Amino acid sequence: MPVATLTSKGQITLPKKIREQLKLQPGDRVEFLVGTDGRITVWPVTSDVTILKGLIPKLKQPVTLEAMRAAIKQRGGQP
Repeated sequence: MPVATLTSKGQITLPKKIREQLKLQPGDRVEFLVGTDGRITVWPVTSDVTILKGLIPKLKQPVTLEAMRAAIKQRGGQP
């Protein structure tokens, strides 16, 4: 497991293996996502949206269009 050390200025260098996995280049930006369970995920800001696939678990059964419209209406939106 790659490890990084925090400097006195609060900075870290991402290990080479992580930079390669995220396809990061010098000057690229990363975003930190803090999950409800306290886990922190690092995402490259410049990456393709397809890397988000699988982040949200699939529903056990599909939501109907009528159910979506009802939820929007209930929250004060226009269906």
